[in-house]
Amino acid sequence: MLGLGSIGIIIYVFTVYDVINSRFHKDKDKVTWLIIVIILPGLGTLLWFLIGRGRAYL
Repeated sequence: MLGLGSIGIIIYVFTVYDVINSRFHKDKDKVTWLIIVIILPGLGTLLWFLIGRGRAYL
């Protein structure tokens, strides 16, 4: 049975995957988002889905 920790890890891994596969205007934007998501996993994931995903070319 999946616990909340497992669900959190799945969401985190999906966020990293989503950042890596998103296209940006500049490559340094991708690196910046990866650093934010890796250093601040919970907050970085939230920020990615609220702010960053809309700025990337999907």
